[in-house]
Parts: sequence; C-alpha cells; structure tokens
Amino acid sequence: MEQPQLDRVQRMAAVLERDGPTCAWCGRTFEGRVVPTTDHLVPRVKGGPSWLENEVAACRRCNGERGHRGAADWLEECHRRGWPADDERVRRVLGLLEAAIGRRGGQRRARVNLATQARRLRRGG
Repeated sequence: MEQPQLDRVQRMAAVLERDGPTCAWCGRTFEGRVVPTTDHLVPRVKGGPSWLENEVAACRRCNGERGHRGAADWLEECHRRGWPADDERVRRVLGLLEAAIGRRGGQRRARVNLATQARRLRRGG
C-alpha cells in the first residue's frame, strides 16, 4: 500500500534523514547560515513531482544557481567548480524516482527528463 503523501516540511525532514545533513551539490553541512532547501532532481517546470523520491537537500546557493538545469548538467558544473558533489546520492534518488513512477504511474513529462538524466549519469556525464 502506498504511503500517504508528505507535506513539504515532512519531506525535508525525511530527505535529511535519508541522505544526511549536507548539500547534495557542494557538500556543505547544514548549520548556521547554511540552510537546507528542497531541490527537485527533475525540476517542477519539466514535470517533476513534489515527491520525496524526486528531492534532495541543497543549500540555497546551489538550488538557486542550478535553476532548471538537469541533474547531470549541474553535477558536471559542480565538479568543474571543484565541489564534492554526491554523484552516488543523485543516482540513487533518481533510481528511487524511477521506481516510484513505475509504482504510481503517470508523470509523462517527468519520465522523459528522468530517462535522459539517468542515461547521462550512467555514461558518466
């Protein structure tokens, strides 16, 4: 049976519990002025759902700078900048999203973006 949908605050808490207290992109620890935000791996404007399986924690700087870029593009940019982006976390959460869409159905627009990002990440960028 499918779990009830969590609200935004509950999803953020669940993401931090699942992935730890660091930004998926730059690796900064969430403390003091570094506050976690919910970052959708498949952006909402590209059909990405607000599901736990589509979200990672990101600092405000990374979330804002990433904008609507795909996860593979932003990982590439983070590495170019010398940041310790968590490739494995991003791959794992994209896999969770793929499985969730398989179970729940729908998400036609998100499926296309997800497939492209997953393929690029499997190739290594």
